[in-house]
Amino acid sequence: MDNINVIAFDADDTLWVNEPIYRKTEEQCKQILEPYLSPPELSEKLYETEMKNLKLFGYGIKSFTLSLIETAIELSDNQVSAGEIQKIIDLGKEMRQHPVELLPGVEETLRELEDEYKLMVLTKGDLLDQESKIARSGLDPHFDYIEIVSDKSTDTYSRLLSHYSIEPSNFLMVGNSLKSDVLPVCKIGGHAIHIPYHITWDHEEVDPDEAQKDGYHELDDISQLPDFLNRSE
Repeated sequence: MDNINVIAFDADDTLWVNEPIYRKTEEQCKQILEPYLSPPELSEKLYETEMKNLKLFGYGIKSFTLSLIETAIELSDNQVSAGEIQKIIDLGKEMRQHPVELLPGVEETLRELEDEYKLMVLTKGDLLDQESKIARSGLDPHFDYIEIVSDKSTDTYSRLLSHYSIEPSNFLMVGNSLKSDVLPVCKIGGHAIHIPYHITWDHEEVDPDEAQKDGYHELDDISQLPDFLNRSE
């Protein structure tokens, strides 16, 4: 990897904690809707609703909150009260205001890499929410480029690399999602490092057999990245 000159980092669950906040909110919503349904019903229907709404609302907290409300209305057979819907809305607002908790080793790793490489944060989701998290994280001074996209596909990566005149062979993507951060980059000739997170949204899961078709590297922790790059030169 001695030809790498640009390193892009996913944000949610790569730089800071994200998925546990969604899981906690889902559990709180189950308590609100306990009179109407069983917890497994909510989880199953919520995921189905989120998938249906992705093309309409995209990723992020606003989309998740709308899907929670729609799920509550459907599963309660329109019996959910205005007060209970307000509680769900309030949960969504709490998510938007949740403190940004950096994952261990993130800031130290960025400091170590920023003098040798161009660094990019490349995340998908709601523009306002992701901009807010990047600003509140305090990490933005470490990055040369900040990109917030609606989805991470091979076309998305190809357009971005073309926009910045970056050759795929000079590009490294680091993230926790095989589906979004790793496989699309490998398919266009770039490099990718997978750093698994202990909780992964079902939508980001990939069949292991599919994942093995493309070459990529896996690290246990982001703090291992500088040594890995030095060994690979």
